[in-house]
Amino acid sequence: MSYLTKIEVPYALAIHKLRIRDSYDWHQKAWNAFPGRDGQQRDFLSRIDEQEEAYRLLILSPTAPQKPDWCPTDCFESKEVPEDFFSHPRYRFSLLANATKKQTVPGPDGRKLRTGKRIGIYTHEELVAWMQRKAEAGGFALEGEPRVIPKPRSYFHQSKSKMNGVHHAVEFQGTLRVTDAALFKTTVHAGIGSAKAFGFGLLALAPIS
Repeated sequence: MSYLTKIEVPYALAIHKLRIRDSYDWHQKAWNAFPGRDGQQRDFLSRIDEQEEAYRLLILSPTAPQKPDWCPTDCFESKEVPEDFFSHPRYRFSLLANATKKQTVPGPDGRKLRTGKRIGIYTHEELVAWMQRKAEAGGFALEGEPRVIPKPRSYFHQSKSKMNGVHHAVEFQGTLRVTDAALFKTTVHAGIGSAKAFGFGLLALAPIS
């Protein structure tokens, strides 16, 4: 069982009243839909899209969320995802991802160290290859080359830990074919890629009849 929730937040409300500045602020606002879970592990995915007049926050969760106090009543919509939604062989998809790769660091003797850091992927060829690898590991195959839409870097600041960071956002759009139904369903609920707590990894789907 899973629930898909849509919260539309007018820009004026988000910026002037709610003081939402970055992806970490959205991360906190999304948690408000699941009260009484302080200290528990996150089990939902989220995504933020900028629309014509408002931000759209999507949440995919295994439990039904509650309308946060900061959300106007007419801006909140949640529904259970029917089980037969995952019975289709093909879907149109959109994925907002934090596409990165691990950069190894050479030691004094020139050999690669185990430690390294993650850096953003920017070339079209590498991004397509990244998406293809995620598809193969996730129980589906891409039909043709996906559309790759680079997004501005997503900076964030955690006031409690005084930590600053950046995510390398990119959107993939296209069509997919399911190759392993059970694995595909697991992938949809688990998300794809890193930085899932910051609005990345939710695979938005529309069945193709």
